Amino acid sequence: MVMACRSDLHQLAAFIYGAGLAGLFSVSTFFHIVFYLGYYKKLKEVLHRSDRAMIYIFIATSYTPWLLLRPMPLDSWTLHLRWGIWVLAVLGILYQQLFHERFKMLETVFYLIIGILPSLAVMDMEDASGLEELKLGGAIYVLGVIFFKLDGRIPLAHAIWHLFVVLAAFIHYYAVLTYLILPSASESTPSAVGIVGGVEGRAPETCDASLPECSSL
Repeated sequence: MVMACRSDLHQLAAFIYGAGLAGLFSVSTFFHIVFYLGYYKKLKEVLHRSDRAMIYIFIATSYTPWLLLRPMPLDSWTLHLRWGIWVLAVLGILYQQLFHERFKMLETVFYLIIGILPSLAVMDMEDASGLEELKLGGAIYVLGVIFFKLDGRIPLAHAIWHLFVVLAAFIHYYAVLTYLILPSASESTPSAVGIVGGVEGRAPETCDASLPECSSL
């Protein structure tokens, strides 16, 4: 995704999003491996806290490409969500670390609030391309929370929750790549016909004078 970018801002957005996505699944995988091994209690505790914290970070990184790359009105409150989403994530992490596993329902409510609130800004953007995928992925995340809360009550509820997460993450990845990253790459690609005397596929300033078709330019 980063390699497909053609501007510094797009590279920054892609890097932040990719780091959050990779971090979430890496920490979650490592935690569940240690958890099912049944050893290393201290490591399991650290990874459990890290796993929960990564959810807040992942929410912030998932919205970052939309908030950075899509134009928003300069006089709108939604413009502040570019940094506000990270403030919410930090507050969520602090709460989670201070009250780890003590108020589980309240923690879930915080996840939902931080996950849904920024969508108000994204849905209000003039460019609606990719919003259907964004809404679909968000709905899948919310439905998956039901199974997350039913863990231990119905068989394989936790595994089903993770399947919802994987599916929603894939849809959001597709949306970011298709509607935010790839369009920037195509817009910056030289046109098939060069401008003002260029040759096919080459603008005059990039034409190699050693080529026969360029020798007359």
